Amino acid sequence: MVYLSLFFSAFISATLLPASSELLLSGMVAQQMGSVLALWFFATVGNVMGSCVNYYLGTRVEVLSHYRWFPVSESSLLKARKHYQKYGPPSLLFAWLPIIGDPLTLVAGVFKVRLRVFLLLVTLGKGLRYALVITLAMKVF
Repeated sequence: MVYLSLFFSAFISATLLPASSELLLSGMVAQQMGSVLALWFFATVGNVMGSCVNYYLGTRVEVLSHYRWFPVSESSLLKARKHYQKYGPPSLLFAWLPIIGDPLTLVAGVFKVRLRVFLLLVTLGKGLRYALVITLAMKVF
C-alpha cells in the first residue's frame, strides 16, 4: 500500500494537475516505510507514466486545446513550444522542474518526439531527481 500511494502521488504530480510527490517520498524515507530502492522505483515509474499522459495529450492538442477543461493555456503552450524549438529533446531532461516540466512533456507530444527518446530522457531526469530527494531525506532525517 505504501508503494502504491507513492506511485499514484508521483503519477498525479507529473500530470498537468498541481501536486507534489517529493514531500511524501521524503516522509516515507524518513520513517523507513520500505526499501529505499523500491521507493525510488515506484516514485520514478509513477512520475514517468504521468508524463506519458502529458505526452499523449500533446499528440492530441489540436483536438483538445479548444475545451475549457484543458489545463494548459494557449500562452503557456506557446512559451513551451518556443523553448522546445530552441533546445529540442535534450530539454526533456528537465521535465522534473516545477512549472515548465509538465508543459515540456506535453510539447514533446505535440512535436511527436519518438517515444523511446522521450522515455529515456524523462526517466533519466526524473530518476536522478528522486535519487537526490532520497539522498537529502536520508541526510536530514
